[in-house]
Amino acid sequence: MISGHLTAPGRDTSGRLIGTGKAFGTFGELLQGSLGPEHNNFLVTFPIDCYSYATFIAEPDNTRVSVWPDFKWKAQTLATAILKYYHLQPGGKLKIVSELPVGKGLASSSADLVATARAIASCFHLSIPLALLEQWMQQIEPSDGVMYPGIAAFYHQQVRLHTFFGNLPSLTIIGLDEGGSVDTIAFNHYPKPFTQEEVAEYKRLLEMTAMAVRQQDLASLGYIATRSAQLNQALNPKRTLKNLQEICQSISGLGVIVAHSGTCLGLLLSPQYPAYREQLRQAYDQISDLASTVLVYHSLCCVNTTLREHIS
Repeated sequence: MISGHLTAPGRDTSGRLIGTGKAFGTFGELLQGSLGPEHNNFLVTFPIDCYSYATFIAEPDNTRVSVWPDFKWKAQTLATAILKYYHLQPGGKLKIVSELPVGKGLASSSADLVATARAIASCFHLSIPLALLEQWMQQIEPSDGVMYPGIAAFYHQQVRLHTFFGNLPSLTIIGLDEGGSVDTIAFNHYPKPFTQEEVAEYKRLLEMTAMAVRQQDLASLGYIATRSAQLNQALNPKRTLKNLQEICQSISGLGVIVAHSGTCLGLLLSPQYPAYREQLRQAYDQISDLASTVLVYHSLCCVNTTLREHIS
């Protein structure tokens, strides 16, 4: 099980069983590419301090799960599958409240799904194997590895773990949203003809990522994220990437990170650096010239890094 994201089950004012759960989102990916054939496409998560929150109320007299907001059909589909698998009453109310915008590459749908599973597990005292959760999620859409407590290399189309790396000190992401939205399911159906040279580079970058997290090497992580952003220009180009790279260089930032299948991108800055406040001010001023709204997020650190095999 993964601790730290569940609350104790209880009852509402009508005496119905109720459970809650939450899951963090990500700011794009530190790295996304391929390790070979199409089904070996992978990403490396970058958890941020923004969440999806789910509340599930069991309704024995109902025959289906209702969801609010009603466009959260993916979470509704997962809830129905879980109840059916465990031979529970099929009725309930599912409410999703999310701090993550939809279609921007911040893992909003994946966070909704994991939060939903945790809410139902909390409601009924279940211990849901992660492998089973991943199987259900794979049937719904390609997903990010937000069920793991930190930075993970994840096969997003297969919805299974490659490697769990751990955590980094908290970093600041300051950036922008280029507008519009990207449909995850549609994007993952686009052909991605990676060359042998690109696959070899992605393998090298993934090895570098493992070492950088292990050694807490922020400079190397910045390089990896920037290089991945550059490689992704052939698939989902960001028109302001060059601008952000120039800003990053001018303020000596760590690097640039992008939502590879989304619309957001930003600079990576470390609050541990002596010049951090001045870097942040300059970044804000210069990004303000590119976008009407400047985004500021903070990556998660000190997540419970106990890697468990169940959600319960």
